[in-house]
Amino acid sequence: MSDSPPRSPRPVSLVAVAAVLLGFALFLLPLYWAYVRHRPGRLFIPESTPAEKLSKDQAWQATGASRLAYLNDLRARQEKQLDTYAWIDRKAGIVQLPIDRAMELVIRQYGKKQP
Repeated sequence: MSDSPPRSPRPVSLVAVAAVLLGFALFLLPLYWAYVRHRPGRLFIPESTPAEKLSKDQAWQATGASRLAYLNDLRARQEKQLDTYAWIDRKAGIVQLPIDRAMELVIRQYGKKQP
């Protein structure tokens, strides 16, 4: 065994900590710029963006009122789909059924007891 005292850890300089943080920030900045700022279908558009600068499919996000109107319209269309018959693909024979009728047919088809 040696008679030397145990070594105490060296303190980390503030400059070294700042350099590591700066390097990390410089790494994240291009990622932010490439993936968040220039994403073509950005989900959230700032309120300050005028509706004229938005594409046709993003115009509903321009104001709170336009978002609410879009949501109400979407809900009305979905409610109508739940209660109507329609052709989805006539060639393939795919139809849209009211949800109650579709549930009845599924129960009739899969509810039979297997022998």
